[in-house]
Amino acid sequence: MAKPKLPIPVTLLTGYLGSGKTTLINHVLGNQEGYKCAVIVNDIGEVNIDAELIQKAGVVTQKDDNLVPLSNGCICCTLKVDLINQIAELVKSGKFDYILIEASGICEPLPIAQSIAVLEGDEEEGTPAICRLDNIVTVVDALRMATEFGCGDNLLKDDVDEEDIESLVIQQIEFCSTIILNKVDMVNEEQLGRVKAMIRTLQPKAKIIEANYGKVSVGDILNTNLYDFEETAGSAGWAQAYDKDEDEKNEHHDHDEDEHEHHHHDEDEHEHHHHHDDEDHSHCDHEHGHCCHHHHHGDDDEEYGICTFVYHSRRPFNQEKLQEFVNNWPKGVVRAKGILWFSDKDKRDYLYVFEQAGVQITATENGKWLAAFPKSEQKKYFKEYPDIEEHWDEKYGDRETKLVFIGQHMDKQNIIERLDNCLDD
Repeated sequence: MAKPKLPIPVTLLTGYLGSGKTTLINHVLGNQEGYKCAVIVNDIGEVNIDAELIQKAGVVTQKDDNLVPLSNGCICCTLKVDLINQIAELVKSGKFDYILIEASGICEPLPIAQSIAVLEGDEEEGTPAICRLDNIVTVVDALRMATEFGCGDNLLKDDVDEEDIESLVIQQIEFCSTIILNKVDMVNEEQLGRVKAMIRTLQPKAKIIEANYGKVSVGDILNTNLYDFEETAGSAGWAQAYDKDEDEKNEHHDHDEDEHEHHHHDEDEHEHHHHHDDEDHSHCDHEHGHCCHHHHHGDDDEEYGICTFVYHSRRPFNQEKLQEFVNNWPKGVVRAKGILWFSDKDKRDYLYVFEQAGVQITATENGKWLAAFPKSEQKKYFKEYPDIEEHWDEKYGDRETKLVFIGQHMDKQNIIERLDNCLDD
């Protein structure tokens, strides 16, 4: 038997517990269409159950070869190194031409994608690629999203488990290249329309496939060439709204390539645990604007009251007042993300990344503003990035607050007024 050609394609399957990931794997394994597919299964507390279900389906002929259960935790955190080694061993064996990874239902997809990227080679260093991430597939339970999640109507709940799930579902939808909307036969037309409208708003570019019992074409899952890191990282609804706001502000100015890249300063890290250095955050473009509204989605979104808008201010937030705003989070907001700064003397030099998904809300320090650096350093940046100086504010420098809000039936004017009331000079 000839060894499979490198790099071996990898599909990462995500989705919260009970969404139908294992059923989908059974379907793919039962209809491999010529692929010799290795499976890495990992679900905390459910590894053996999932492995057993897949075996019982009668689609795994060589247990040791085709099914590789991982234990001891979640592959996106404690088993990062083990996952890399596991993939490397499967490729080295020469027995498989495809690898399918079922991530834990409590995993965010980005860290797993970053782990796999280690094996995708480096042209500059001359290291060969042994695998490539071909597709990130998120399985979404249409019924659960339509009822329990309310598509934004009643996302705020007291149950801790639901808090975790809501936040993860949003991030799993945002960072993927294919969405399997499962169990569509269990929702009515209005519910399905509402769910799809919300998914499209959170992630406008991913391919959405409606399914029942995980029955989809294997070609939609395997060897799709749909995944591209930059494309996927920048395709979330909040990221596109953020960029559109930047483009509109700068429509009368020419962009150089480096400066345009900077507008993705947070998009390439879809979680607040990853910090950039100060330099990364020091050359944002600004205008003396306050806030912009974007209705850049389809008619379905308008029909279900789903929309996106951007709040923009040069003035800083009073931390206590913003905390009070967060404690009384506005109804209908499903996702909010952006940058902000505080008026407190010990904080005003620092850029903070604000992130809300479901009921999880954080503001994380993420480097310094250029305005906090000595004038000599500022002049160096002005030479390299003339637009910074052009948009420099006499009082605030490059400091600004800009937050993207995505939600359903949001009271935008009320949100804007409440945020205005949180500002200091």
